Amino acid sequence: MVKEIFSTINRKYDFLNHFLSLRRDIAWRRCAVKKMRFFRTYRFLDVATGTADLAIEAALSHPKTQVVGLDFVQEMMDLATQKIQRKNLSARIGILKGDALHIPFPSHSFDAAGIAFGIRNIPDKRGALKEMTRVVVPGGQVLVLEMTSPRILFFKEIYAIYAKTILPLLARAFSPNPSAYYYLWDSISNFPEPHDFTRFMRQAGLVNVEMYRLTLGITHLYIGYKPRAE
Repeated sequence: MVKEIFSTINRKYDFLNHFLSLRRDIAWRRCAVKKMRFFRTYRFLDVATGTADLAIEAALSHPKTQVVGLDFVQEMMDLATQKIQRKNLSARIGILKGDALHIPFPSHSFDAAGIAFGIRNIPDKRGALKEMTRVVVPGGQVLVLEMTSPRILFFKEIYAIYAKTILPLLARAFSPNPSAYYYLWDSISNFPEPHDFTRFMRQAGLVNVEMYRLTLGITHLYIGYKPRAE
């Protein structure tokens, strides 16, 4: 289902993300990238890379790094490759088809692994976190950027009206598959509470888990570290 949804909205995906988030998605990714630390492999894995926005931001902000974007929707990967070529980053960013639950790299291959607005689409969230933890080096980071339903009651009600009614209407005007944006609200509203998700990260083997609340709780950035002594 997820593959079908994202294969039909790929052409308008970037525009709609920026438009419907009032361009806050750009600031959220930059916040995540600023928290990244590279110290051994100087490699970053962007899981569920989509059109590679996080991968590109990481490469631009950390010029010594090599980046791999992993996804399983070919249409999104094709757009990602085109964007990377336009930005002359083909030598530093590679796009690879693969499954977040079976990442095709050996253990300890990256200093950091991240996923931006993708883990809500993975039913086995703990499994994806375990795989991301496996492929980072001891002391490396796993970063998750994800939208959530705001906790502030008044703002939560306004946001729910926007996400359930206005957002799909706007999406219908621009997207060949507006039902994808009904799915967006469902996936956000059913995403684990922030403190529950930090527990998922610890259960995946991560320690010193940090949580950053962004834009009144619309989005959270989670960062966990792989133990240095396994």
